Amino acid sequence: MNSTPKVSTISLSAIVLAGGRSSRMGYDKALIEISDVPLLRRVCDVALHCTHQVYVVTGWSDRYRAILPPNCHLIADPQQGPLVGFAQGLTHIQTDWVLLLACDLPRLRGEDLQSWIIGLETIAPDKIALLPYGQKGWEPLCGFYRRTCLFELQSFIAQGGRSFQSWLAKQSVQELRLENRDVLFNCNTPKDLEDFIRADR
Repeated sequence: MNSTPKVSTISLSAIVLAGGRSSRMGYDKALIEISDVPLLRRVCDVALHCTHQVYVVTGWSDRYRAILPPNCHLIADPQQGPLVGFAQGLTHIQTDWVLLLACDLPRLRGEDLQSWIIGLETIAPDKIALLPYGQKGWEPLCGFYRRTCLFELQSFIAQGGRSFQSWLAKQSVQELRLENRDVLFNCNTPKDLEDFIRADR
């Protein structure tokens, strides 16, 4: 008997943050090419596996416009850190959930995201996010948030808050349990990039 794959009915958009200064890398990591594809483009392509509504929050729209898929939307970043950039992007979102991603996740695949999205259907109403948890706390730049968290997020920022960890510590968050944590690998330094290239040979 053939079984039909489960299709999610979750209302979802995606935000990709590309506002960092790449100070540890020494040059713009969003433009680093892996298999001839810039990292930012790779992450946007992965997000497009799950939703047609993908927004890139950045302070350098002119720099990235030519490398993005044509159906990605650019949002100006006030460049006050990733939390403020997320809040800026969230004001444009109309869907119930938003997938938030960093621009430097070379091992993330569309198949990973699709399997995670199914789990959103069982999240309790009081949970504002579904995020992986690691040794340093929540992994805020590879997970899902309810759009309704915007009011509390803006209030936190208005009080001077700029830390994802500090904000999330005051929220009810559900852990996204990962079978393979390698999907969270990001390229922050030249060594990170070397390690990635060496492992993928």
